[in-house]
Amino acid sequence: MTPAAEASTRQTVDAVDDAQVRLRVRPRRLRRTPALRALVRETRVYPAMLVAPLFVRPGSGMRQPIESMPGQARLSPDVAAEEAARLADLGVGGIILFGLPEGKDPFGTGASADDGIVQDAFRRIRALQLPLVAIADTCMCEYTDHGHCGPLAADGSIDNDAALRRLAEIAVSQARAGADIVAPSAMMDGQVAAIRAALDAEGFGQTAIMAYAAKHASAFYGPFRDAADSAPAFGDRRGYQMDPANGREAMREMALDVAEGADILLVKPALSGLDLIAAARARFDLPIAAYQVSGEYAMIAAAAERGWLDGRRAMLEAVTAIVRAGAGIVLTYAAGDIATWLRDER
Repeated sequence: MTPAAEASTRQTVDAVDDAQVRLRVRPRRLRRTPALRALVRETRVYPAMLVAPLFVRPGSGMRQPIESMPGQARLSPDVAAEEAARLADLGVGGIILFGLPEGKDPFGTGASADDGIVQDAFRRIRALQLPLVAIADTCMCEYTDHGHCGPLAADGSIDNDAALRRLAEIAVSQARAGADIVAPSAMMDGQVAAIRAALDAEGFGQTAIMAYAAKHASAFYGPFRDAADSAPAFGDRRGYQMDPANGREAMREMALDVAEGADILLVKPALSGLDLIAAARARFDLPIAAYQVSGEYAMIAAAAERGWLDGRRAMLEAVTAIVRAGAGIVLTYAAGDIATWLRDER
């Protein structure tokens, strides 16, 4: 054999050896069966990490479907308690209540009333002694006649410091009614510190605060505003909610809330804020929550109703992405459905 032929043979042998080495690494081996895929799954979703938002309206025995949010309904306090019991039985970790009062005024006084709609629902839920966490959305937009998250100043803007006083009063009322966690969502400067001081002064030092630390002025809130009848009567909320383009500012907001005494940091919306969830998880030691908001839920649910996608798989994929990004707590309207699907898969 000539030197040239020998060199060609060696090259052929080396190429075959290289191919064999490469083919020893076959990631598909661990994707072959459902059991193998489950065994090596990196991100897992559990019912206990899910929080179900509930809309509470006046009345008794009421379950009023929300057209813009397929599968969701406005519930009277007695039915909300029944729904909380159902969710607890499924292993869902918590519920967060949003109130739809009978009347509204410029100061959202119904939000802090001891006989308010949310307070009534909390007392009914507490009476059942359910193994889930009761969370209160602490805000005024559902209760003010102008739809903004605080009292108005003379020039029509939101009076930040007047809002702080109201938020503190609301949080104390919610804690008194049985909330384990209050969740200020108004995006007022200093709201966590004001609420922490008020809770401690009133003997509710054990009540935790889940801060809507990075809440963007998002187009994905539309169905919620329909469900809660909370759309602003004028203007919008971009003067106090964050610009969705700002990531560094979001981290600053989180750091401020940590310094003010927040126990949990929440990113909202979740799917359009996956980068912020990951950044928050890397930087802060507090639990990180994320809210799969109404529009993020509704676009999947509506597409599934029309047969455009597999709703179950799409919803699970979306929530898994939120957890993979770093959230240990996920607020989602699909909490009950997901808990049911996970139970059925066992």
